Amino acid sequence: MTAPQLAVASPDGFGRMYRRSFSTPPTVPSITTVIAQQPVELDGWRSYMAAKHIADHPELRNVLDNPAKMRTLVRTAVDASESYTRSAAERGDRVHTFAEQLGLEALGRPNTLREAREALREHGEEGFAASVEKWWADFGVEPIATELTVWNHTLGYAGTLDLVARINGRICLVDYKTKGTTRDGRVKMPDEKVAMQLVAGMKAEESLVDPQEGSWEPWAYGEDPLLIAVAVGETESAAVRVNPEVRREHWLAFCHLRRVWAARVEVSAAGRTLLPLPPPPPARAATPAPAEGGARAEAGAGAEEQILAHTPGA
Repeated sequence: MTAPQLAVASPDGFGRMYRRSFSTPPTVPSITTVIAQQPVELDGWRSYMAAKHIADHPELRNVLDNPAKMRTLVRTAVDASESYTRSAAERGDRVHTFAEQLGLEALGRPNTLREAREALREHGEEGFAASVEKWWADFGVEPIATELTVWNHTLGYAGTLDLVARINGRICLVDYKTKGTTRDGRVKMPDEKVAMQLVAGMKAEESLVDPQEGSWEPWAYGEDPLLIAVAVGETESAAVRVNPEVRREHWLAFCHLRRVWAARVEVSAAGRTLLPLPPPPPARAATPAPAEGGARAEAGAGAEEQILAHTPGA
């Protein structure tokens, strides 16, 4: 995922936000930030990555009989999943940049395709470039726009489409997913969340014209484009399309997640959630018992008042 021009990180930790121009503040969440509200269980994967880091480490045999060195190796394993995620994200950025520059070249616009290819080569990732180019050739891609930022006012979100193209006469919205390969050399398929991402892009109401001026135009690509996710691997690419019959369900799920994001923001802005509660002061001297019937209720109310009276901010 590259960094769109009008996207910025939320200072409050609520993910990526979009602004209308370079001179205006961010006001809506990105499509990927909304989708990220959906919980994903990663504990098992993190444990696997830590164990794999130790099992594959070249120094494992040398540290087995040295507890101190073994503890050091275990500490490095704790960060294995974060390191892998960071490395994969950087590789994804390089592949997306190459695909974007390939589209710009095809459109006859200024580009840095040579530099993008060189960046992949320097990291031993030339295979990804070849996979993107083969997909373009096999599908006869006719690009219309690359890295197109879109906006939806009704729900309140924005995002950036990797590619808008015409394929076999049909308007298509395309999202690239940089993926690893299986043991038999086949590229891994995209996660089904890509359907929600593409449907949200399809529901755009405007697309960006000039980020400096903050000029936008009405969405020009209809309500029924073909939604395509392209898994790009080192050995091959593989394209899948979103089933039109499930678009509505994915759109409704996205709308719910947008409300979850808004609720998190509102809770954060409401003020401090948990307040300190010191113990109540020592019990006072005994007082005459209250009249029969109201004793229990009055005693309970008095105890609560006594606690709250000595609670800061109550």
